[in-house]
Amino acid sequence: MRLSSLADYAIVILSAAARRCGARGRLNATLLAEETGVPLPTVQKLVSKLSAAGLIETLRGTGGGLRLARPPATINLADIIEAVEGPIAMTTCLEQGRADCCIEENCRVKPHWGIVNEAVRGALAEVSLASLSSFPGAGRHLAAKPPLADRAAPPSTLSRLNPGLRRGGTVGVA
Repeated sequence: MRLSSLADYAIVILSAAARRCGARGRLNATLLAEETGVPLPTVQKLVSKLSAAGLIETLRGTGGGLRLARPPATINLADIIEAVEGPIAMTTCLEQGRADCCIEENCRVKPHWGIVNEAVRGALAEVSLASLSSFPGAGRHLAAKPPLADRAAPPSTLSRLNPGLRRGGTVGVA
């Protein structure tokens, strides 16, 4: 699984916006392009998408520009990715109105994809824009939570994927 370049660039420019002005100050697309190295036309395209999703606010004219619509701590990776790519869906059978799989009728895996999808979206939702805009080692990233590799996945998720784990076994999430 790989993010599109647009989703990656959206994360980069929002992280730069959070570092430069948080939710209060304003900056413009040209400054974001210069600071991040993302081409200006791409920044402008992303500003439009991110604005439509309610993640940034734009103002035209003198004193205009753009700013985050909410504090960086309340915007997460899942919000940003969905603003650019649409709903997070690991497979097409999870997308609303899509039924283009030739094995769907007999698929024994399909019932489990929803659980996997929730776990992936949940992991993305745990990473805030505030944590991405801080510098590593500054002590502000994922405060009070151990790294994902050191945490056990929620038992309810694991037991739905593998009922044998109900007996008390744990599996780390990587």
